[in-house]
Amino acid sequence: MAARRASPSAVKLNRTYDVAELAARLGVHKNTVRHWQRDGLKPLDGRRPVLFHGSTVRAFLSSRSASRKSPCPPGTLYCFRCRAPRAPALGMVDYLPISATGGNVRAICATCETVMHRRAAQATLASILPGCDVQVVQAPPRLKGSPSPSLDCDLERQATT
Repeated sequence: MAARRASPSAVKLNRTYDVAELAARLGVHKNTVRHWQRDGLKPLDGRRPVLFHGSTVRAFLSSRSASRKSPCPPGTLYCFRCRAPRAPALGMVDYLPISATGGNVRAICATCETVMHRRAAQATLASILPGCDVQVVQAPPRLKGSPSPSLDCDLERQATT
């Protein structure tokens, strides 16, 4: 089974597919394609085998994925635990810069107290989070920048004794 949703870009626009070909192309089961047909995916005609045009399939899958997306209103971040856009607790937000222009926004959900995350450009923070106190936090140090190990090694002396 596919671990992700079916990708509309996997379907070629000017090709016709039967149920088995379409299922193999998208990495789903044949019954999933039949459920899509019941949910509104239009076949070429009413004959057997049931054939679907690639452009029709791509439009159907794109419309399904577009209907699931909704942007968060200003002043909110998406909480994965509540599964809804929520305001940050006490209006406090941390911004961790990753590059010169963008970084990660971190806040605590006011409802369930879970940490919420979002990628954002530093220039757009005022419009994304109006009325919130944004604090710029430095990223934690990385292990890659650790000093080199000591050159005084006793391994040779220990091997001879």
